Amino acid sequence: MWKDKIKEIIYMLENSDVNEIEVRFWFKKIKVTKKPPVLNVDSTELSSNNQNIPNLVKEQPVNQSSEASNDIPETKLVEIKSPMPGTFYSAPDPESASFVNIGDKVNAGDTICIVEAMKIMNEIQAEESGVIEEILVDNSSPVEFDQVLFKLKPSK
Repeated sequence: MWKDKIKEIIYMLENSDVNEIEVRFWFKKIKVTKKPPVLNVDSTELSSNNQNIPNLVKEQPVNQSSEASNDIPETKLVEIKSPMPGTFYSAPDPESASFVNIGDKVNAGDTICIVEAMKIMNEIQAEESGVIEEILVDNSSPVEFDQVLFKLKPSK
């Protein structure tokens, strides 16, 4: 079955202007990338005339005194994203309590919400253990593929 899906993804990529497609489905990720176009440029011409290159970005030195002097380590929050487009539900049914609330501890594999796609209720599970810091989507609202649903402070 996966071979057929991969063939479909490759076909879509070949017949479009898109250079890269990434598909996530049930904690599996497939990323297909076209080769970037090869530019034939004479290196002597490039080095002698850099002004013809549009959007040339030059690296700026980082001001270390403002942010690097803070000795407080910043903990990174893990983003839990929707693996598919659909409708977000925070509870299994309208009468039940939410799967998680801000400040709740979750373990890897715990169900944290449901995304309904094409009349199928897909349980979304936490990939890591931690504490829910933010819930970024309202109940019964539409979500897009790869949209951030929750921010999780990982356990150490």
